[in-house]
Amino acid sequence: MTEPEVPLPLEPYRIKAVEALARLGRVGREAALERAGFNLFQLSSSEVFIDLLTDSGTSAMSDRQWGALLQGDESYAGSRNYEHLESTVRDLTGFPEVVPVHQGRAGEHLLMEVLVPAGSIVPNNMHFDTTRAHVENRGAKALDLPCPEALDLRSDAPFKGNMDLPALRRLLEGPDRGKVPLSFLTLTNNTGGGQPVSLENAQGVSALCRKAGIPFFLDICRWAENAYLVREREPGQGSRSIPQIGRSFFDLADGVNMSAKKDGLVNMGGFLATRDPALAGTLRERLILYEGFPTYGGLARRDLEAMAVGLREATDLEYLRHRVGQVRYLAGLLEPLGVPFVRPVGGHGVYLDAKGFLPQLKEADLPGQALSVELYREGGVRSVEIGTVMFGEEDASGTPRLPPLVRLAIPRRVYTASHLAYVAETIRRVWSRRTEVRGLRMVQAPTHLRHFLARFAPVRPASPGAPAGGAP
Repeated sequence: MTEPEVPLPLEPYRIKAVEALARLGRVGREAALERAGFNLFQLSSSEVFIDLLTDSGTSAMSDRQWGALLQGDESYAGSRNYEHLESTVRDLTGFPEVVPVHQGRAGEHLLMEVLVPAGSIVPNNMHFDTTRAHVENRGAKALDLPCPEALDLRSDAPFKGNMDLPALRRLLEGPDRGKVPLSFLTLTNNTGGGQPVSLENAQGVSALCRKAGIPFFLDICRWAENAYLVREREPGQGSRSIPQIGRSFFDLADGVNMSAKKDGLVNMGGFLATRDPALAGTLRERLILYEGFPTYGGLARRDLEAMAVGLREATDLEYLRHRVGQVRYLAGLLEPLGVPFVRPVGGHGVYLDAKGFLPQLKEADLPGQALSVELYREGGVRSVEIGTVMFGEEDASGTPRLPPLVRLAIPRRVYTASHLAYVAETIRRVWSRRTEVRGLRMVQAPTHLRHFLARFAPVRPASPGAPAGGAP
């Protein structure tokens, strides 16, 4: 007997501890924006009411994970907590070589330093910010190859996170084939709206890489969410467990990089895993230089234990049903309002179409940043721009780029349905006065990952008869 549909996502947990939230008034929020240079990364958490900036490292840990912290064996070398993590990763992924790191970008740093020479090309379905930055820091090109459906924000295609297989084939068989040291595939496709990748597509990428003789790596920070969506949407996968579907992906690859701050349900941690003992040995040598001894990888050993527990918890179907259900609940509240967002929603957040929301703003007016600032100004909701600010005004790879988006990333096991209803009401209020929203200009732009530290200033109001946005 199937359970009836529930209009609200039913939490499969009880709350044992609470954290008080302060609600800063509008005057206080205006002052905070001025002080932060209209960059929401520069706000203090005490100035934010609902924080949807990221789902990375912001999850609530379970009672079992908190208990695991008390089991920390803080030995410098050979900790039993590493042994538990190693056995867990081996069991879930099948990769025998496990290299812990303090978070995903540390794994990217190690992997790019070892495998990516200057002048090379690294394809991906779509690189996210730190992956792209680490590729470019090596003097290489980060090449995005999204499937055509990804570029249509209104399409209901089930796997808009897929890689464009014909484009990858042309690259690997064309004149630049000798410049490709490896290929990535990111599960789910964060830059593309949190969209899932199908198993069929991963099989295609793997086959092309095998034929070309290059390593194939997966970024698996949200692999359990991807597996849940595959289970729902891909024919033949509906009766399989999350670990079984995940293993089908892992078996196609030569290695993985994971930020466990997402589907590891921890606040800090990650790992690299591979089948290649020689590569693992080189990674461990670099790890000692940058992160620490190979059995702690820059982490307290108790964090390794919490990670091992969290990796298992993230595969639970009831947890994932609620996790994805929260995203769909927020989208369902926005749908009747006509608010434009990327469809269908993926596993970890709702992505607002900033250009569709604020059509009066030109791309130079940074509509994504302007919208994210306006959501904070209206209700203390913090989000993040994914577009011109994060990735630059032009796509250096020459491939199509998505319009500017605003990501509302929902932390795991943190907010309730009433919090999400408040977020929807905040968006509704901004939507009702959207024609009044002004653009922004970037007045300070760091060289790398500029969205973290950039500063902005409002565009002055246009004079009568002038185009919306005006001059800086």
